[in-house]
Amino acid sequence: MAEESDNRTSDDAADGKPLPAGRVIRAAAGQLADLLGLQAEAVSSCTRTDDGSWRLSVEVLELARIPDTMSLLASYDVEVDANGDLTGYRRTRRYERGRADRT
Repeated sequence: MAEESDNRTSDDAADGKPLPAGRVIRAAAGQLADLLGLQAEAVSSCTRTDDGSWRLSVEVLELARIPDTMSLLASYDVEVDANGDLTGYRRTRRYERGRADRT
């Protein structure tokens, strides 16, 4: 089933249609999770750039702990090209699930 949605995403891009944000989000989170071997939990931001590529922030579960509020999460900045393919990523932050930002 994931292959079908990947094919549709590529087909849409080949037709010159901009990819919908929902497809980009699912594809980017899935590709990052596959590369890292970890579970993507959420996408906290998604922006299309002027050249049609995308920038996203993806929250990933890096280490599950009990209680769950002590689990370690990480934020990754992800770059996706206009076809929906991941072109780069970097970890920007690591934090415990139960800790709020101090901003």
